[in-house]
Amino acid sequence: MSEIVYLNGDFIPEEQALVSVEDRGMLFADGVYEVARAYGGRFFLLDQHLERMQESARLVRLPLPSAAELRAAMQGVLQRNRMADASVYLSVTRGHAGPRSHVLPTEAHPTVFAAARPTPVPDPRSIQEGAAAISVPDRRWHMCHVKSIGLLLNTLAKQAAVEAGAQEALFVRDGVLTEGSATNAFVVLNGQIWTHPSGPHILSGITRDVLIEICQRDGIPLRQEGVLLSQLYAAQEVFVSGTNTEVLPIVRVDGRTIGEGRPGAVARRLLDALHRYVATSIQ
Repeated sequence: MSEIVYLNGDFIPEEQALVSVEDRGMLFADGVYEVARAYGGRFFLLDQHLERMQESARLVRLPLPSAAELRAAMQGVLQRNRMADASVYLSVTRGHAGPRSHVLPTEAHPTVFAAARPTPVPDPRSIQEGAAAISVPDRRWHMCHVKSIGLLLNTLAKQAAVEAGAQEALFVRDGVLTEGSATNAFVVLNGQIWTHPSGPHILSGITRDVLIEICQRDGIPLRQEGVLLSQLYAAQEVFVSGTNTEVLPIVRVDGRTIGEGRPGAVARRLLDALHRYVATSIQ
């Protein structure tokens, strides 16, 4: 049976979903997106995802449909595809605005697309034994806090990681760890968690915000400050977080062993706390 997707107000089979070749999303990567997680058929912090999309759209002057319409699109594809545990993708581009032009159109007709996919669950061995990562230069733009559909450098970084036998690539800008190719990064130094502060050089993840909230609630020392690559190599623990990733321990970076070379107590504690948080917060 064909998967049902949402496109511009309609729920239709995926093979019938067509977008103009002049859509600005294709021509300029002129659009924003979100990915929300559903557990047992219910969304986790969907409001926060939609609020972040609104902020991303505001920063790039992209008019969005109402939050109610976007929510209905995401809930609709989840329900129509009868998925319980899923990753739901939502994108809004500036749409088809006539012949290609760098100038923003005076009237925008956004293209809204949503699709539900089975959650890409990490290999259990990565949770139990830890994963590997590589560092890559962060050559991205200075608006990483916008969740843009323009992800070419992120995909190239992830591909470099895969070709190196690793699961994630960690961006380093001017010697400072920023984030992963599709995750936020955390480093444990002398019993204290460090993570890059919010701002234009990272996308502040919804899961990252939850982990910070858990640390504040439970009295776990955390500082939002950049970490040098040399400090990362000397860390007791490194882990990354994301909507689909949840909390993933990193035990090797650039072939160097992190800490004792196995998932540490902080990452395990936060993963357990995150699961409890999800259980009480799904909508």
